[in-house]
Amino acid sequence: MNEALAKHYLEDSIASLRAYKKMAEKALDQLKEDEFSITLDEEANSVAVIMKHMAGNMLSRWTDFLISDGEKPDRNRDMEFVIEPKTGKDDVLAYWEKGWQRVFDALEPLVSEDLERKVLIRGQEHTVIQAINRQLMHYAYHIGQIVFLAKHFRSSEWKSLSIPRNRSAAFNAYLAEKPGVVDKEKQLDAVADFTNQTQSQSNK
Repeated sequence: MNEALAKHYLEDSIASLRAYKKMAEKALDQLKEDEFSITLDEEANSVAVIMKHMAGNMLSRWTDFLISDGEKPDRNRDMEFVIEPKTGKDDVLAYWEKGWQRVFDALEPLVSEDLERKVLIRGQEHTVIQAINRQLMHYAYHIGQIVFLAKHFRSSEWKSLSIPRNRSAAFNAYLAEKPGVVDKEKQLDAVADFTNQTQSQSNK
């Protein structure tokens, strides 16, 4: 694989994962403690359950990433969807952080030659690229659920993580004044800065 392209892919994948984590945490910051455990119906998962499942998946997939099957024999996936009574918000957040740390500890040392190596997930062979993409899709899916739930709970008090409604043209003009290379980890900050600026102007 082309060295420059491989380097770009790895850097972009890590930046995307950090941006997804940041998006989730900006939503989590808006939740009240009891809202972490609320479910919308009998079949729905709470925010805490989604976080626990994601962390459990991360610890399984990214531990010894290149040399062992991503579905570890000691993983109890079904229990990832159960929050025990003694488990509090801080416990869930600590487990979440542990999972994400395992992701970055596995990805950051990778080099271009690793991308064409083969790894197993539930006995199925993947290139490293396929394995990374698989997890990117999975985490984006669940982070979307977290954002949806947080927005539902906050309702009119929700602090938007995307371009405010009916403000797309103004946001494009705002970005035009700040040319530069795309930085995924700072995109949310740009939206937040724009939203705050818009609100300040409307309050004058």
